Amino acid sequence: MTRVDLHTHSTVSDGSFSPEEVVRMAAEVGLSAVSLTDHDNIGGVEAALKAGKREGIQVVPGVEISAEFPHGTCHILGYFFDLGDKTFREKLAYLQEARANRNPKIAEKLRALGIDITYEEVREIAGSEQVGRPHFARVLMDKGVVKDFNEAFERYLGKDKAAYVDKFRYSPDEAFQMIRRAGGVPVLAHPYTLNLSDEALTDSIESWVPLGLQGMEVFYPDHTEEMIDCYSRIADSFGLVKTGGSDFHGNNKEGSTLGDCGPLGCPPLDVLDRLRWRLS
Repeated sequence: MTRVDLHTHSTVSDGSFSPEEVVRMAAEVGLSAVSLTDHDNIGGVEAALKAGKREGIQVVPGVEISAEFPHGTCHILGYFFDLGDKTFREKLAYLQEARANRNPKIAEKLRALGIDITYEEVREIAGSEQVGRPHFARVLMDKGVVKDFNEAFERYLGKDKAAYVDKFRYSPDEAFQMIRRAGGVPVLAHPYTLNLSDEALTDSIESWVPLGLQGMEVFYPDHTEEMIDCYSRIADSFGLVKTGGSDFHGNNKEGSTLGDCGPLGCPPLDVLDRLRWRLS
């Protein structure tokens, strides 16, 4: 059965491969479709779409929006939106500005902790203006401050850790609505990062469905089979589309493999039909 990977990142956000390279690699590993879902940024989608035509693989326009959530990390994936929607682009640009304003403050916190690091070093590693925490992690690894990405986030860069700096985020319902108004389909990414019990997650999903949530990322590398079973039941109970992806970041995330969506694999190609149906 043909499979799809609906959660990948490129150099447009915090991945290590360009949009064209991500698409080429997706074709090489035998995927039938791939979605580029860079953080708060759709700047690489057009290049990915063109690469898809060259490589003979379907490319789904995508994005991953960080949303405000008190208990954990909330990310909302959006698919099949109108790339030319002006309001959507403006709202994403505001998030990108918030992200850019945060980055130098992270460098300042790391220096205050006695770590010899400059923001210029991080930008050089990133290779562009699009800097993310994995780029900070890479510099910390290169300097021997930490041994791997996990340690970098556990000690310094993760939420509420020593060098963490918060940034502006839209609320989940605002994220749902901005995707819907741009003609797209909103999907909750990796629900385990909300840090909720199964009952509390069910309650949250129940409150979000009337606000526009239309899918849930069930198949994901960090989901166990028990978690997949739980999320499948929750998604089915609310009629949500069950999606999946690898969260591929290339060399900027350990254990991140394109086309690896967890113990039960990536979703089949017909998940795209179920997403498209929601467009109507």
